[in-house]
Amino acid sequence: MSRSSRTIRTRALVSASLVIALATLTGCNGDDGDKDKKGAGSGSDTPSSSGLPASLTGQKPDWKKCAAPTASQGIGEAPGSDWECATLKAPLDYAKPDGETIDLALIRAKATEPKKRIGSLVFNFGGPGGSGVSSLPSFAQDYENLRSRYDLVSFDPRGVGESAGVTCLSDKELDASLEIDGTPDDDAELKTALAEHAKYVAGCKEKSGKVLPYVDTVSAARDMDLMRAVLGDKKLHYFGISYGTELGGVYAHLFPKNVGHAVLDAVVDPTEDPVSGALGQVKGFQLALDNYMKDCAKKGRMCPTGKGGAEGSEKIASLLKEIDAKPLPTRSGRELTGDQALNGIAAALYSEEAWEFLSMGLTEASKLRRGDMLQLLSDSMTGRHVSGRYSNIQAANTAINCVDDKQRYTVEDVKAKLPEFRKASPVFGEFLAWGMLGCTDWPAAGTTDGPEVSAKGSAPILVIGNTGDPATPYEGARKMARELGDGVGVELTFKGEGHGAYNSGNECMTKVVDGYLLDGKVPAEGTTCS
Repeated sequence: MSRSSRTIRTRALVSASLVIALATLTGCNGDDGDKDKKGAGSGSDTPSSSGLPASLTGQKPDWKKCAAPTASQGIGEAPGSDWECATLKAPLDYAKPDGETIDLALIRAKATEPKKRIGSLVFNFGGPGGSGVSSLPSFAQDYENLRSRYDLVSFDPRGVGESAGVTCLSDKELDASLEIDGTPDDDAELKTALAEHAKYVAGCKEKSGKVLPYVDTVSAARDMDLMRAVLGDKKLHYFGISYGTELGGVYAHLFPKNVGHAVLDAVVDPTEDPVSGALGQVKGFQLALDNYMKDCAKKGRMCPTGKGGAEGSEKIASLLKEIDAKPLPTRSGRELTGDQALNGIAAALYSEEAWEFLSMGLTEASKLRRGDMLQLLSDSMTGRHVSGRYSNIQAANTAINCVDDKQRYTVEDVKAKLPEFRKASPVFGEFLAWGMLGCTDWPAAGTTDGPEVSAKGSAPILVIGNTGDPATPYEGARKMARELGDGVGVELTFKGEGHGAYNSGNECMTKVVDGYLLDGKVPAEGTTCS
């Protein structure tokens, strides 16, 4: 949910940095131009990678041992010997396929049972803005069983990481920018926030203006079909999480006959505009917070949110106001601001396993007046490494959302919506309402009113909704399944907590999804796991 006055409605930042941050916490506590809605290709006129020049479709990737992820991808260790990396050339502008190209960063681990190999299984972990090159090795243990019959493949989508990655500010400038209050209480704070937003937009235009019009989701979906062809697969087998579900839905619309086995987990609602999407996230995070507080109260032992419910929410809202007025010190030397504290709370709600760290962070902030733990969690969301280097997840997230969406909002629009957002959540409402300004004055025009995902003629696609998901509320899965079309979207339900279902470790969900991906067993519509 990372956002300030310019990084807006994040459709769920899912990245390995949260895992890294939690590992750090564990250690330190023993002492992270307009197009129409359907785009250039609709289901009735299916585009094909064969329409591209042979210089692109005939590429032979030069797979080599992977280096460590770059700062832009998110600093980490080089993956093991199982992993290979390469680059794929793709048109900067698909309207000019013989024109300028960009390099897309790829990573793969080959199937462990090559004689039973089905093909490549391509992953997108969300954001938009998450680096697949750095994320897939970090999460690979969750998909090890699938690797028996698939090459596990991921990539940095255009605008992300090492794929013509968008940049806007320096690391020091980002540190300073994230200290600006994104929920202004008066005209002076609003003026400062708007000035910072203008500086951010100007930086993006100066450093990345050339690519900004071309980092849209439709172009990323076309990249995936080129990838499919170059990898030698007749069908695209795909696993999309969070924003990756939107990307997968758009791909299915553009190339329905090229869809093989596809799973969409933690589903973005394709029917929402930025306002309804942001309001949905407000409600989703509040639901997850309520569930956390209920669990915390059951465990007792000085729960920082007391009995939970409205009382608990007010406690947190009051704490955030105190931190907003007087930021908390941390061991890093940086102060924890109110926005960063809220970002840290949101980060911990992405996984039930992180709830204990949320309790520690809230206790530390309220009792000890320290912000170390909440700041680490916040950093995991904004892509900040302990070294002070940032990945480009924030810049990419803004750039992709703003070229996808035509809508542009004003201060007056936000003020008109504030009461509704505050009513939905006293904790998250105001924060995400002001995020509506993120695409204001963006230097590239938005392309659509919303993603087109109808996919008549596609093979069945599993669409998984988690009843406790904070970032992509459960209702989005049903709407995605409906929009994909009869006989295409197969809705599954997971009664659980956290963002996503498959990586929860639930045996029922693992069995259903693996049965589909490995053996082609399409589950019954409405299958539920808990």
